[in-house]
Amino acid sequence: MLITKNEKATKIKANSAGIHKINQHNLYVEFWGPLGGPVVILLHHGLGSVRSWKDQSAYFAALGYRLMVYDRWGYGKSGQRSHFSMPHFDDDLADLEGLMDKFKIDRATLIGHSDGGTISLYFASQRPEQVTSLITVAAHIFVEDPMQAGMYAIQEAYECDDEFQDKLRRIHGEKTEAVFWGWRNGWMRSQNLSWDMRRQLQTIRCPTLVIQGANDEHATSQHAREIAKAIAGSELWLEPEAGHMLPQEISEVFNRRVSQFLKRYSKNVQ
Repeated sequence: MLITKNEKATKIKANSAGIHKINQHNLYVEFWGPLGGPVVILLHHGLGSVRSWKDQSAYFAALGYRLMVYDRWGYGKSGQRSHFSMPHFDDDLADLEGLMDKFKIDRATLIGHSDGGTISLYFASQRPEQVTSLITVAAHIFVEDPMQAGMYAIQEAYECDDEFQDKLRRIHGEKTEAVFWGWRNGWMRSQNLSWDMRRQLQTIRCPTLVIQGANDEHATSQHAREIAKAIAGSELWLEPEAGHMLPQEISEVFNRRVSQFLKRYSKNVQ
């Protein structure tokens, strides 16, 4: 009987999961897939966690990749933080560097969604020697009106929608209030209105796939177009059937398209 990739992936679990101290705070880290496989690091969106990648972790591990998936500082099972470092994400970049150093990861592919996508762009720009390839999903590179409107909509949902708040509490537990307001206030600072990282994108030289849903509720597709334009040789995928949460909304399509991209730059994968 032929076993499909998705069926094979359902039998795979994380190799290890635990808390590690990086830069004087605790980060929850999971590893998936075979030792010696091409390393892929998954960076979740704001308000997300390792659970945001539940449709991807086992799938890519089944293909032979070695995945590092972690709750960024402040989120999920990682330690609480008093402030968030948007829009430059200096603390998150230092954590990514610290994790790669701790686990002796010289080079890796980065897959980042939303805030995680912006972090991956900064890291690829600042440390090109450590990035094999790059995939960004709904990354932000400047502030525009839909981002502000989207933030107010999420705040209204948090304050008025018990189901939405319960979902966040299942992910972040007793840190939920700190997570939500730290993330919200981090993005809503007035000085962020002038933030624009487009010039830095031109220093990225690794193979890059830029993804965004055409129905993204939080940013126009101009972000994806600008990223692809700035990074020489990059590929652009604007998906007409998805919004901001593309990896969850159309996970099978996403996984297939991303695996095709990764395979071109990886050895010993299916």
